[in-house]
Amino acid sequence: MIYEIIKKENHKTSEWSGGTTTQLLIYPKEAVYGERNFKWRLSSAKVQIEESTFTHLPGISRIIMILKGELVLKHENHHSTILRKFDQDSFSGDWNTKSYGKVTDFNLMMAEGCSGKVEAVEISREETKEIILEKLQSKDYFMLTEVFYCVSGQVEINENSGKSFKLNEGDVLSITKGNEELRNILKFTSIAEKNSEIVRTIVYY
Repeated sequence: MIYEIIKKENHKTSEWSGGTTTQLLIYPKEAVYGERNFKWRLSSAKVQIEESTFTHLPGISRIIMILKGELVLKHENHHSTILRKFDQDSFSGDWNTKSYGKVTDFNLMMAEGCSGKVEAVEISREETKEIILEKLQSKDYFMLTEVFYCVSGQVEINENSGKSFKLNEGDVLSITKGNEELRNILKFTSIAEKNSEIVRTIVYY
């Protein structure tokens, strides 16, 4: 099992016509988003214009979650939805998609052969929450990575084998494992003066 902390200051942020995008994690590490040679990618974007058109990404499945604001998503010939904080939508990068609203969002992109899920975890001040790490059970996949992105606040993380970590706002904890039998438990404690918010992502590949 491989643990890795990626600090906020080490994320790469790029500008696009509608705002900025911060790449949180890409796999494999040497992949380049612009070359579309990644298996999966996590990012957070700040959309600063009222209307924008999503980049066409053939062969890529996507999950988007709103971290701040409200977004209307319209997938041509498919479905439309309104997303508020921590709401999410799954769709294909092949679709023609437009969005309406200024937001901060969280994005998971996956190439063929990958699957994943995203959830928000809210931890009250001084509260401790236990999270049982996922176990790789399907023979369709060889690896899984769990990613914990600290959206706000500050958390201390203790693992049942004795490892401990601290995430500040904007930091990421990545945990990659194969088909180990152990089902590790993480204890998240909010140590900020306010509630802490985490986005948990699980990717199978």
